[in-house]
Amino acid sequence: MHDLTGRRIAILATHGFEQSELEVPLHALREAGAQVDVVSPASGEIRGWDKKDWGRSVPVDRALEGASEEGYDALVLPGGQMNPDILRANKQAVDLVRSFSAAGKPIAAICHAPWLLVEAGLASGRRLTSYGSIKTDVINAGGLWEDSEVVADEGLITSRNPGDLPAFCEKVAEVIAEGVRELS
Repeated sequence: MHDLTGRRIAILATHGFEQSELEVPLHALREAGAQVDVVSPASGEIRGWDKKDWGRSVPVDRALEGASEEGYDALVLPGGQMNPDILRANKQAVDLVRSFSAAGKPIAAICHAPWLLVEAGLASGRRLTSYGSIKTDVINAGGLWEDSEVVADEGLITSRNPGDLPAFCEKVAEVIAEGVRELS
C-alpha cells in the first residue's frame, strides 16, 4: 500500500452501507497514514448492512451539511443497495460528489455506489464498473461499463463488489499517492 501520510480522505455514507465496503477502505487508508473522515447526512453513528442483515455501526466524523471537498484529497463511496440509493436522492450528497469532480480530486465508488456518479452526471464517456445489477444504469448514463475488478479512468476508480476490495483499496491508494488532479 502506498504511503498516504498527510492526505485527507472523505468517505460519504449513510445507513445501509455495505459493511465491508466502508470498513475495509477506512482501515486500509488509515493504515497507509491518511486521515479519513466518515461524512454523512445522519449524525452520531450510521449502521451498516452485513450481507443479509443489519451490521455494525460506525461513527460519523463530519456532517454532510456544510461539508465540502476543501481540505480533502479524495472521496470514497461505499456501496450496498440502500446507502447509495438514499444518497443519490440527497441534493447535498450529489453536490458533494460533483464538487470533488470539479476540483479534480479522485472519487472511488464500489458496488452500487456508481449510482452517485450517474446522478452527479459523471458517468458519460467514462470507463466504469459496478455491481452487475446497475450495469444498465451506468450504460444508460453514457458510461463505458467493464466487467473488471477495478477500473480507473482519470481519477474515477470503480469496483464491482466486496470481492474486489483488495484491488479497489490498492488502486485508490495509488491514485491518491500519485496526486491525480485532472478529472474531465
